[in-house]
Amino acid sequence: MPHFPEAQFLTSSWQPHQFPPDEGREVAFVGRSNAGKSSALNAISGRRDLARTSKTPGRTQLINFFDLKSGQRLVDLPGYGYAKVPAEMQRHWQHLMTSYMEKRSALVALVIVMDARRGLTEFDEQMLTWVGGRSLKTRVLLTKSDKLNRSESTRVLRDVQAVAGEAASVQLFSAVKKTGVEEARGWILAALAG
Repeated sequence: MPHFPEAQFLTSSWQPHQFPPDEGREVAFVGRSNAGKSSALNAISGRRDLARTSKTPGRTQLINFFDLKSGQRLVDLPGYGYAKVPAEMQRHWQHLMTSYMEKRSALVALVIVMDARRGLTEFDEQMLTWVGGRSLKTRVLLTKSDKLNRSESTRVLRDVQAVAGEAASVQLFSAVKKTGVEEARGWILAALAG
């Protein structure tokens, strides 16, 4: 049973002027291209096919908006730091994401998706620094945690919490084993409800 039964694809945006009207409440998902962002979105929504997943990192090249209900949306942002694309495309993504994240009034919360096996990358640290300078509710999902043993999971959780500090809450997550899915879903629903 989907936990967001009314969730449906709304639109994809290649340019800021294509964003839906800046109203309501949005929770955006951002993360490194191969961190499992689309899989996390699908697990949390309870829908296998809401966000398109791929074996090829960097397939999300547009900002994808998913309508939930009465002005609530989930937003899938392009992955950062991995996709093998031309520099011009990388610059376009940067401009698109900056326009969305810095100017979007409807953005009420951010979910940063990190591969637990990789730990913090330079891009992840930049994202945490960015949210630290704003009053934006932020949650870090340490995905693929099922690939780590208990001591490795504990260590990466502690390390990321130390860097995130007050800027974000951090949790272990696995789309495959459903670890942390209910916890993440509850956090998102609370953020959408205000």
